[in-house]
Amino acid sequence: MPSHSILNRGNSASRRSERGEGKFKAVVITAIILLIIYCAVKIVPAYVSDYQLSDKMQEQARYAVVNRYNEDQIRDNIYKVTQDLDLPVKREEIKVLSTNSVVKISVDLHFAPSSENKSIL
Repeated sequence: MPSHSILNRGNSASRRSERGEGKFKAVVITAIILLIIYCAVKIVPAYVSDYQLSDKMQEQARYAVVNRYNEDQIRDNIYKVTQDLDLPVKREEIKVLSTNSVVKISVDLHFAPSSENKSIL
């Protein structure tokens, strides 16, 4: 009797996979992995650009103190960096405070989505 029940268990396992339960699970896992990859491709570049801009701002602040750059020179340098990184920053949005001993640089990055719809009539 015990050998007969072992054969039945093997049979039921193979029949379960024939019904497609394993295939559905594989499709769901594949879809989740693809969604994670898609999100990473869309989100990671923004964080990399943010890090690069922050790094360049710190670098420019150090150089500006040593080389006695004026505020316009600093602003121009940071603006060039934002253009290289394809960030939607206007020159006026770059705030610079420069004294003999301190240089502070800030950039207001924010999204302002908008939409407009006009009536056909």
